Amino acid sequence: MRPNVHSEPENTALDGVAVIIPARMAASRLPGKPLAMIGDAPMIVQVMRRAYEAGFGQGSSRVIVACDDQAIADAVTAHGGEAILTDPDHPSGSDRVHEALNAIDPDETLDVVVNLQGDLPEIDAAMLVPLVAALRDKGADISTPVARASAEEIPRPQVVKAAIAFDDTPKPGDVGRVLYFSRHAIPHGGGTPDVPIWHHVGIYAWRRSALKRFVSLPPSPLEQTEKLEQLRALEDGMTITALVVDTAPGGIDTPEDLNEARLRLN
Repeated sequence: MRPNVHSEPENTALDGVAVIIPARMAASRLPGKPLAMIGDAPMIVQVMRRAYEAGFGQGSSRVIVACDDQAIADAVTAHGGEAILTDPDHPSGSDRVHEALNAIDPDETLDVVVNLQGDLPEIDAAMLVPLVAALRDKGADISTPVARASAEEIPRPQVVKAAIAFDDTPKPGDVGRVLYFSRHAIPHGGGTPDVPIWHHVGIYAWRRSALKRFVSLPPSPLEQTEKLEQLRALEDGMTITALVVDTAPGGIDTPEDLNEARLRLN
């Protein structure tokens, strides 16, 4: 059953793709975040709607909320979506997404899974369509969006930065190869029009085989040093492509973020 949302015409390029939105009730700065009301629906439902509006959930593609609490599942299904209860003790959203994918598709007919954060109710989920293309067309294991970091974002450790190799001067829609992720400003001397510093957006399109491999690996040394799990994939030799987008969507981590989102979306 699809929620009653406006959607684009069916896009067959999205066949075989699952958008899975991990959600958990425990959040140190904003407990119960997925069920926080924004407009006429909980936050997690607003994110789910954005995925449907971008054209996912048609044909053989799926949109699923992978959650750790029955209350989240009930909210999702009450608004016409699909939810899967997963192990509450997963160490990461990637593990939660992997469990949900196996639950909804044990025969492995879906070959690509998009891990969409559940605290991005204002995301233009249309960016996920070229993100899937950046994965499939480039033969990558993972693809992820990046946007030019602002001067205010560059020194902030909570804004993850990416060093990326491009064939030419990058513009929105271009795809490069990720070399490294860090909480520090990389590359040294970057932040100019010719050598930007890239703000990594924590959304991932995975080949199913790559996600299965990733969750089987132990945390890696660089991952533990930087506290960035995507470095585990790079240390294992996986290829990550980066899709350039116009802006990085703002997540909701604090009560102040929530109030501001409510004002905008209301």
